Amino acid sequence: MEDNNVTVVPSKTFYNRYVKRVLDFLISLFALIVLSPILLIIAILELIFHGRPVLYASNRPGKDGKIFRMYKFRSMTNETDKNGKLLPEEERLTNFGRFIRRTSLDELPELFNILKGDMSIIGPRPLLVEYLKLYNPKHAQRHLVRPGLACFRIVPSDSKTWTWREQFDNDIWYIEHISFLTDLKMLFAIVKKVFGN
Repeated sequence: MEDNNVTVVPSKTFYNRYVKRVLDFLISLFALIVLSPILLIIAILELIFHGRPVLYASNRPGKDGKIFRMYKFRSMTNETDKNGKLLPEEERLTNFGRFIRRTSLDELPELFNILKGDMSIIGPRPLLVEYLKLYNPKHAQRHLVRPGLACFRIVPSDSKTWTWREQFDNDIWYIEHISFLTDLKMLFAIVKKVFGN
């Protein structure tokens, strides 16, 4: 039987302590500069298809559970019914919104979160604040490190599914095995997923 009260000890490598944050800052800054024309084009299209505001902001738990504002490009309009209540998400999701979700372009503003230090390029995905009370003691420790754009499975598994428990177990494995090589493998996995769509 799995021990859900196990204490997770983050990797204490030189890379994790001193290099990872520096690389996050430099890579996110470089990416923002290089991708600035794309960010501008998407922002203009956001105004056309979704109106204001261009960005969607959501409170998420970061390192040590500290709440921060995570930014994404919007994929839905602000259309409401006659009573002023927002329409169901499926009715507000536009074709442009589906496209930026499918290509992960909606995630690009999170580069600002990485630059600021709220997030890392690689790390457990920051989920909703409401989920904090639902984690078991083991999985709650996924907040021992900065959240990231993605934390893909790179350990071979016979399971073809990807349940929440498996994702959280993968997050814990990552925290205990943070290294340059691990981050590099996950970065390649992200690139493969984005350009493989």
